[in-house]
Amino acid sequence: MTTALIYLIVMLLVAAVVFLLAAVVFGRGEELAPLAPGSSPTRLPAEDLTGEDVTSVKFQLVLRGYKMSEVDWVLRRLGTEIDDLRARIVELEAEREAAR
Repeated sequence: MTTALIYLIVMLLVAAVVFLLAAVVFGRGEELAPLAPGSSPTRLPAEDLTGEDVTSVKFQLVLRGYKMSEVDWVLRRLGTEIDDLRARIVELEAEREAAR
């Protein structure tokens, strides 16, 4: 029983080493060359965001997912845009009510 357990542990360690080696050698399968350090693919227009702008947003990949600072920046921009649009709606509705 002990021998089987030792074989299982050794087999798991060998599998882990082979997996890590393959991940380092072959990467994650990206087709594009990595970005230069400090650069970002995240782009949004300064004003008048559209649904297509939001759909086309790309984030830089880092070790554990997307770069948090870029995601936070996009969410702040979208939140600001939504707040501005809602304020404009309230303003236009008030003008319409005043005109009546």
